[in-house]
Amino acid sequence: MNSDSTTHEGQRGRPDARAVADLVSALAAGYGDRAVTSRAVRDQHSHGEGLADAGLPDVVVFPQTNDEVAAVVRLCHAARVPVIPFGVGTSLEGHVAALYGGVCLDLSRMDRMLEINADDLDCRVQAGITREQVNAELKGTGLFFPIDPGANATIGGMAATRASGTNAVRYGTMRENVLGLTVVTPDGRTIRTGGRARKSSAGYDLTRLYVGAEGTLGVITEIQLRLFGVPEAIAAAVCQFESLEGAVGAVIVAMQHGIPVARIELLDDVQMEACIRYSKLTGVEARPTLFFEFHGSATGVAEQSAQMQAITAEHGGGAFEWATRPEDRTRLWKARHAAYYAAMAMVPGKQGFATDACVPISRLADCILETKADVVASGLVAPIVGHVGDGNFHLVVLFDPDVPSERASAERLAARVSLRAIAMGGTCTGEHGIGVHKLDALVAEHGEAVDVMRSIKRALDPHDIMNPGKTVPRGPG
Repeated sequence: MNSDSTTHEGQRGRPDARAVADLVSALAAGYGDRAVTSRAVRDQHSHGEGLADAGLPDVVVFPQTNDEVAAVVRLCHAARVPVIPFGVGTSLEGHVAALYGGVCLDLSRMDRMLEINADDLDCRVQAGITREQVNAELKGTGLFFPIDPGANATIGGMAATRASGTNAVRYGTMRENVLGLTVVTPDGRTIRTGGRARKSSAGYDLTRLYVGAEGTLGVITEIQLRLFGVPEAIAAAVCQFESLEGAVGAVIVAMQHGIPVARIELLDDVQMEACIRYSKLTGVEARPTLFFEFHGSATGVAEQSAQMQAITAEHGGGAFEWATRPEDRTRLWKARHAAYYAAMAMVPGKQGFATDACVPISRLADCILETKADVVASGLVAPIVGHVGDGNFHLVVLFDPDVPSERASAERLAARVSLRAIAMGGTCTGEHGIGVHKLDALVAEHGEAVDVMRSIKRALDPHDIMNPGKTVPRGPG
C-alpha cells in the first residue's frame, strides 16, 4: 500500500492536505451538522466487522437524497479526494476503511421504501434501508425479500458486495435479485441501470457491473429488488452427525438429488460449542450439525423433509429436532446468525477475522475436510460454518493481536483456504468480497483478467477516488 503524500490524487496516496481541508470546510458549510469531523464518529466509520485495522476518513457526511450524494461526489471529484460509501459497517474484508483518508458517505439516513409493486413482485428502496426494515415494510403484502447474509446489512451494502447468505441455495444471491440500480458515478452524474422487466437485451448489463463492485465504480443510492411470495408452510430442523464428513456428504447428496431445501447451514463441532455457550442452546451437543429450513406447501415441505431425513440417516445423522412455530424458528436462526459473535466470544482477548471460500458441490467435502485438518495443524482456533447448499463455507480465525506471529499464522491459514478453493475449481470468496484482504487471491484466481478489471476501473474512475485500494489490485503507473 503506497503512502506517498506528494500527489494531489488518491491514485498514488493521500490527497493534498490543503485540498482536503478546503473540501471539509465546503461540506461543513453545505451540510451543517451532517458533515462530522469528530474523532469518535470518524473512528466508528473507519472499519467494518472484520479485522480492526482502521482507515480513518477525514469527514463523515450523512446525505439524505440522491442529489446530495451527487453533489458531494462532484466536490470530491474536483478536489481529487477519495469517497468511501458506508452502510452499517457489517462488511468483513476491509471494504469501508478509508485507506487514504477522504470522505465517508454514510447512507444510513437514506432508508425509505420508495415503492412496492405487489402484482409484479418487486420494490424500489433507498440504499440505506436494512434487509429487516425491507421485510417489515412488506409485512401484510404476502411478499418478502429472501436474501439473508446474517447481519442486518443495508441493501446498498448487500448489492455492493454481491451478498448472499443462508437462503441463497433456493433464492439466489443479490446478483439474481437486483433488477436495477440508481448510481452516482465518480464524476457526480446520476444514472439508472436496469429496470422492472425480468429480462432485457438492451446494451451492456451495467446493473451486474455495479453489483459486487464494492463501491469502487460508483455510489449505489437506490435498488430495484425482486420479491417472492411468503411460503404457505415453513419448517426448520437441526440434525447432528457423528462426523464432519457425514454432514458434508449428506449435503452433497441432497443437492445432487435436487431437493429444493431453502437453507442448509453447516456448523462444525467447534462452532457448535461456541453457539451452545453464546446462545444458550439446549438439547444439542458440540458435534457437526446441519440446520435446515424447508419452504413450500404443507405437502411439499413434508416431502422435502422426508427425503432429507432419509439422506441424513444414511450419512450418520441423528433424529431431526423440529422448529415449526415462528418463535422457535426465530430462536434457532438467531443462534445461527450469532455464530460470528459466538466464535469471537470463545477466547476472550483475542481478535478474529472471517474468511470464506466457495467450491463446486462435488469438491465440498474435500475442501472442508482439508481445511479442518489445516486448522488443527495450525494450532489456531477457527470454527467452520457455511451455507453449504451452494458450496460456500466460512472460517472465523482467532488470534492474539499482541503476538505478531499469531496474526501471521492466521493470515497464512486464510490464504491457504483461498488457494485451496481456487485449485478445486472454486473461488476465494463466495460472498464476502475482495475488499483489501483478498487482493492477492483475486490475482491467483483470475490472472490476466485482472488487467481487464483494472481497465474498467480506470475508464470509469480515472482519478481513482472511489473507494481506492479495494477490490482490484492497483497496477503500475
